[in-house]
Amino acid sequence: MRAIDLFCGAGGSSLGAMAAGVEIVAGFDIWPVAGSVYRANFPSARFYLCDLAALDESDIRSIRDGLGDVDLILASPPCTDHSPARGAAPPSLAGLDLPWCVWRFAAVFRPRWLVIENVPGMRRWHDYRAFLHALMRLGYCLRVQDLNAADFGVPQRRRRLYIVCDREAELPEIAPRTPHMPVGDVIDLDGYAYTPLHTPRRARATIERVERAIRALGRDVAFISVYYGSGPQWQTLDVPLRTVTTSAHFALVRPDRCGGHEMRMLQVDELRRAMSFPVWFDFGGCTRTETMRLLGNAVCPPVMQAIIETLCA
Repeated sequence: MRAIDLFCGAGGSSLGAMAAGVEIVAGFDIWPVAGSVYRANFPSARFYLCDLAALDESDIRSIRDGLGDVDLILASPPCTDHSPARGAAPPSLAGLDLPWCVWRFAAVFRPRWLVIENVPGMRRWHDYRAFLHALMRLGYCLRVQDLNAADFGVPQRRRRLYIVCDREAELPEIAPRTPHMPVGDVIDLDGYAYTPLHTPRRARATIERVERAIRALGRDVAFISVYYGSGPQWQTLDVPLRTVTTSAHFALVRPDRCGGHEMRMLQVDELRRAMSFPVWFDFGGCTRTETMRLLGNAVCPPVMQAIIETLCA
C-alpha cells in the first residue's frame, strides 16, 4: 500500500501507517521546520514544502505524475479554526476551508482509501455536510468516528474525529484495542530538578491552583497541575494524561521532605512518550517551542496504525 500524507507535520500519521506496513511516498506541509523533521525521519519519502490551498488541479496532476498511483491519502488539516482552544479569537474562513484541499487531491489521485483527522469541533464547520457529500460523490463509503487515543495504548486522553473512506467496501468500526495506560508510566519522577511551590517568583494563580488540588487529593499524593481547560485543573498519575497541546501546560507536583510541596514542568521527552512517539524519532535541532508545536499538532501513531490495520483486515 502506497500513501501520501497531507498537512503531515512531524509525521505521526505516517509513523502509524508505516507500522501497519504502508510505504510512505510523500509528505506535504507549509512549515519548513516540519519539513526538516519529516525528511530526517522518512528519508525515502519526498517532502513538498508548499501551501496546499494554493495548488490548483494542474499542480496536483503534476505531483501525481511524479509520484505515481497511491492507495491511501492521510490528511490532518490544521484544527485551530475548528477548535475551542483558540479562545475568543474568531475562526479564519481560509483556515476552516483547508479540508477542501484533501478533496481536491482525492479527486485527482483517486486512491482507494482516505483517512482524515481533525478535532470533533470540525462537525460545526459550515461546509461539513457538503464536504462529506462531496467525498461520497467521488465514490467513497464513509465512516465518521470519534476515537480516544487512550483506547489504543497511548497514555493520553486525546479525542479526535476521523473520517475514514473506502471506494470499494463498507467500513468496519474501529474498535478500542487496549486498556488505558496511566501517565505515571511515562513520567520520570526523579530525573529532573524541582523548585519549591512557594517561591517569590511563582505566580499567585499557580499557587492557588496547586493548593486547590492538594485540598482535593491530600497532601501525600503526587499529581499533575493542568494549566488549561475548565473543571478540575489537576489529575492523578494513575490515569492517562489530558490532551497534549502545542504549549507546555502540565506541571508535576509532589510532596517534598519538609512538609511542603515542590514542582516542575513536564519535559519534552515525557510529552513525546505521552504522544507515543518512539524514542528513536529525530526532532533534530528543533527548539523546545518548535517541538511542542509539532507534538501538540500530531496524530498519535498507534491510533493511525489501528485504523490502517482495520482497513487492511
